[in-house]
Formats: sequence, structure tokens, C-alpha cells
Amino acid sequence: MTSDFIGRAREIRLLLKRVERVSRSGRGAALTIRGRRQVGKSRLVQEFCDRAGLPYCFWSASKGAAPALAVDDFLSELAASGLGGDAPVPAVRAGSWADAFTVLAAALPDTPSVVVLDEVPWASEQDSAFDGALQTAWDRLLANKPVLLLLLGSDLHMMERLTAYDRPFYGRADTLKLLPLDPAETAAATGLDGADALDAHLLTGGLPGILRAWTPAMPTMDFLRQECDDPASPLFGVPQQTLLAEFPAPDHTRRVLEGIGSGNRTRQNIAVASGSVEGGLPSGALAPILRRLADEKQAVVEESPLSTRPGKPAVYRIADPNLQLYLAVLRGAFELVQRGHADQAFRSVQRRWDSWRGRAVEPLVRESLQIAGAAGALPWAGVEAVGGWWNRQFDPELDLVGADRSPIAGKIRFAGSVKWLHRPFDHRDLAALVHAAPQVPGFDPDTAGLVVASLSGLDPRLDAAAIDLVWTPAEVLRAWSR
Repeated sequence: MTSDFIGRAREIRLLLKRVERVSRSGRGAALTIRGRRQVGKSRLVQEFCDRAGLPYCFWSASKGAAPALAVDDFLSELAASGLGGDAPVPAVRAGSWADAFTVLAAALPDTPSVVVLDEVPWASEQDSAFDGALQTAWDRLLANKPVLLLLLGSDLHMMERLTAYDRPFYGRADTLKLLPLDPAETAAATGLDGADALDAHLLTGGLPGILRAWTPAMPTMDFLRQECDDPASPLFGVPQQTLLAEFPAPDHTRRVLEGIGSGNRTRQNIAVASGSVEGGLPSGALAPILRRLADEKQAVVEESPLSTRPGKPAVYRIADPNLQLYLAVLRGAFELVQRGHADQAFRSVQRRWDSWRGRAVEPLVRESLQIAGAAGALPWAGVEAVGGWWNRQFDPELDLVGADRSPIAGKIRFAGSVKWLHRPFDHRDLAALVHAAPQVPGFDPDTAGLVVASLSGLDPRLDAAAIDLVWTPAEVLRAWSR
């Protein structure tokens, strides 16, 4: 049977390495895998189980399930897995995870096996005894067996707490944070290259659940037009599910997230966008919400100006480009799709695509330069951080600043501009860059260079010697293929 599994070669190798460790030592190993919804955690682990060829049990908790039902469901999966051979699974006390894990330990063979507990935060929040029972069973029973225990969860904060120093499972598991597919993996999944692959990555966010619907080599706008004909398309469904699962209530947190997704970047603008008819959201209420979105939910990224001096103000953006696009553009288009107006929905996204993409591509460009800097592939040594710079008036605002460290740099290596337009970077753009770059604290024209990231390259009439590095879509994509 042909698998539709996409990418994840590194993660599969990591899991197989742990199986080898379990086989050599004869003792158990535990790994927590956390990542945002629809990033492909369950699919990755299922693919690994299929490839490893070991006996395994895969159980997924259900949100809101009573402890007794959860334990019964787990034992049913254990019985169906065949880990214990043909022997029947014994009954346990209603809702007793301690008894259930004892049964699991007895069922495990003396040869390597895999046990997967998916959506662990849901099991933990329904039964406060779950974490302690798991820790006790691991220490006394499971760790003495050649088993790889995989603990999966989408609530990033809860998964971090699972192995925190004040929790029962502290020090007992390694941690893997599963990120969306990178641009190179997106290119491989879609059969696209260069700017087309980057467009596909921005549209899908690198989420496998959306990429599996992509016909190989189909241009991005053709894919978008195709999905606008399908009200059940994952392009709309995946971000919807993320919002419903993580932000179900239409409260201040949801309104702040939507305010950022609508293009409001500063605290002042976010406060106004997420306020009410009586006025903007007060600073005392906004600050903890932004911290929760950035630190606990990791749905928002906070960015500060990068230079040799502390800078303000901070700006905010949605971490996932697919969710960002949904909040800014796709949500309105989906309402049209549901009413049967597919062509109108497509045109509404198409009209706004270029302007949205121009801002959304900047983090990808910065990350690609940072990866290249770490690999020593830039004209300047010691580029460890790449960000942007702006003053309080956002005049000027530099898209790119490369430095030796962050958040406060010791040395500025370059400043630059991102122009993701259907025209080449020209003399007016260069004049603006030459004027703005020296205003970055720490920028020395004698030692720091100028970088241009351009969708359409340079204007042939431009003096290319004035620019130290031109970063094209091919270079952006190549950074992840090094």
C-alpha cells in the first residue's frame, strides 16, 4: 500500500534511535512529543510504528471522558493490540489508572515494544490521579521492560508541565517539540520549487493535514481555486479546528488573537481592535493575555527591534501562517464558500494575497538567513540572530538586521530590505535602504553590509555593487536543504 506520509525523516530517525537504545539496554525509554494541533503528531507516530515492525498499543484519550470510561477504553485498545498475546485482559477497579498500568506492564513482552498515549493532557485534566499513577507504574514496572513509551499532546503548556520539576514525571522522559514541515519539506510534498514552494508553505503553514490535499506540481493559486470549491476543505477546516479546540470561548483572549490576525501589531492597536464599544482593552487586561498567547499557547510571537540598544515598541504576529491567513483573509472567504460563491471567495483571497504575503514572508526570510549564518554560508562571520528594527514612529522600519546575538546585539553584521513584489528591487528601494540602515544603533557602514531579499531580483539598471547580498526565493528555500 502506498503511504501518503510527508517528510519527517529526522523525527523517524530519532524514534528509531530510541528503539535501538531500548533493544540494547533492555530497559524502557520515555519520550514526550508536543506540537500544535494538525501538525501531524499522531500520524508521525503511526508511521513510525508501521516502519519499526514492533508490537505496539496506540491509545488516544477523549476530551471530557469520565475516568472509568477512559480506563475501559485504554484496556480495550490494549486487548486489541495483541501485546499480551491471546490472554484476556483482566478487569480492574473502575477508573483505576494504577491498576490499568499494572495490567499494561504484565502484558508487555520481553522483547522491544511501543506504547503510545495520545492526547495525554485530556486524560490528565479529567483525572488528577493519572500523572501520579503513570509515574509510579513507570518507576516500579514499565521502566524495567524494553518498551518505548510515547506521550503525545497538543496543549503545549500542559505537555511542558507534564515533565516540569514539580510534577511526578519530572526527569523521566525526553522531549520532542514537533514543528510544522519546513519549506524544503513543503516543496517536496507539493512538487514545487522557489517562490511557488514558499507560497505553498505560507498558504498551508507546513501542516500535513492540508498538504495531503495538494496535487503534485499544482500552482498555489490553482490549489486555492480548487479548495474554494470544497466547503469541507482542510484549508479552512484545519485553522477552524485549531481555534475551536484552543480558543473555544469568544472571550478577550480570542478577541486579542483575532485582533493580531487582522494585522494589528502594536499593543495600542491590538487593544483598540480587541476592545468594545466602550473603548479599547485596558493595558492591565491586555498584558497577561499577550503573555499567555505567547508563552503558554505559543500561538503568538512577540518581536522587539534588534540592535545594540534595547528597543521599543514590541510587535506581535500569529505564529502559524495558515492561522494568520485564516484570520486575515480565509475566514471571510469561507463564509462565501459556504453560501456557494466559490469564484467570489477565490477572487477575494487573490486580491489580498500579494499584500498579505509581503508581510507574512518576512519571518521566513529572516529564519533562512539565520540558518545560513549558523552554517557559515553568509559573507559575514558570526551571524547568530536575524530580526528587524524600527523606532517608536516606525519610520524607518528595517525588515532585516543580522547580528551576533539577541535581544541586544554586540555587533551588527548587516541591515536589509524584503521586497516580495512582482517588480524588481530598484533605485528608489536602494535609496530608502541606504538612508535607513545607518539609523540602526550599532550599524557601521565600514563593517556591516546591505542585504536585499527580492521576489523578482534586482532592476538591471541598478548598481549591484552597492548591495552585498541578494537573497532570492531559491536561496530562502535552499537554507532548509543544507
